[in-house]
Amino acid sequence: MSKDKAGTKTVAQNRKARHDYHIEQVFEAGIELTGTEIKSVRASRVQLKDSFARVQNGELLLYNVHISPYEQGNRFNHEPERTRRLLMRRLEILKLNGLIREKGYSLVPLSIYLKGGWAKVELALVKGKKNYDKREDLKKKDAAREVERALRERQKA
Repeated sequence: MSKDKAGTKTVAQNRKARHDYHIEQVFEAGIELTGTEIKSVRASRVQLKDSFARVQNGELLLYNVHISPYEQGNRFNHEPERTRRLLMRRLEILKLNGLIREKGYSLVPLSIYLKGGWAKVELALVKGKKNYDKREDLKKKDAAREVERALRERQKA
């Protein structure tokens, strides 16, 4: 868990999403959680692997997010991978629904964080990358790393 801007703590990140998708737009949404779920989120027991969001019946729903059961929870503990409702303004949800219906767009959570005591999700409107795009990004990253290394070597000498 890392502290970011004032009052926010990042709980989980989906690093693979930045590798697999072109990120077009980023949105913030609240998550509707039960009592034991928020306790597990605060303990950073969340995984965003293979998770996605979808608009159904005018509601924004989050799928495949694994929130581990709370250790001190009782028989009312939550189901780890249940579908969770995301909280956004209706006009934003309708806008997202229109954008998702365009060819190739999806909604993927980039991170879950705590902001002012509330759990929030950073959702991204994404388009899938092809394999050659992924290889090109890796080449750019390697080149930048080599430049940094050369600059450090030059400063030491």
